[in-house]
Amino acid sequence: MIVKTIVVVLLLAIIGSLIAGGTFLVKDPGNRRRMLNSLKLRVALSVTLILFLVLSYAMGWLKPHGIYQGRPASVEAAP
Repeated sequence: MIVKTIVVVLLLAIIGSLIAGGTFLVKDPGNRRRMLNSLKLRVALSVTLILFLVLSYAMGWLKPHGIYQGRPASVEAAP
């Protein structure tokens, strides 16, 4: 459960940084420094999220799952 919470918090932080960057673009057209800092933060958060997901999968904290368990019904058994 803690892994899912961390993922959601990182996603919300990325969305917040995206909104802040858009606000800086519209409201502060003369100074691009704040928008650049927002972009740097968003990239850093995205890389952190990807690395955390890879680490979580490698440690077994996250397990892949699909729609069906086992073999799909459309696969014929070999004779």
